[in-house]
Amino acid sequence: MARTQAADYDEKQASITAHAAKLFARYGFGGASISELASSCGVSKSLIYHYYSSKEQILYAVMIEHMTALIEVLDTDHYKGLTPDETLREFARRLLRRYVGEADSQRVLLYELDYLPEGQRAEIKGMQRQLIDFAELQLARVNPASTEQRAALRSRVMLFFGMLNWTHTWLKPGGVIDRDTIADLASGITIDAVRKS
Repeated sequence: MARTQAADYDEKQASITAHAAKLFARYGFGGASISELASSCGVSKSLIYHYYSSKEQILYAVMIEHMTALIEVLDTDHYKGLTPDETLREFARRLLRRYVGEADSQRVLLYELDYLPEGQRAEIKGMQRQLIDFAELQLARVNPASTEQRAALRSRVMLFFGMLNWTHTWLKPGGVIDRDTIADLASGITIDAVRKS
């Protein structure tokens, strides 16, 4: 007879994923053990394996959950009627708002991707490319001539994401500068560079 799923299955699984994000962010995927994860969750190792078959599967859960939330900023209805400049600024704002409370997951995504099996790694990279392609499209619309120098345009796009993606290391909640201001600064710098190219 198949084992029935507990009513709080999803809640417990989400708790394990959240604790794993903290551990992986602090110690790295290689430096964190299932035993430590079980201890931080206040459960047994065997219970961890009831929810996840491997440590890699937990890592994938951390990343796919985070990336799924980030991909939601691509909802095109949100950008209707906006100019390319406005679209990039709003995109940056929405992205940084998604980072709120997700510093651990963001750190794991940036540092631990190579630990995923090839297929899962390709899936995460594909989702990242959707974000990159969206930003690149807006910048190409800002200055259509920039598409003639594709490598330079892509470099500016990657610098744009570099400015946003590393805010988890220094931007403090409730600080003097808020996330929207940082998003506007990053967008403005990038737009100006593309216009002059």
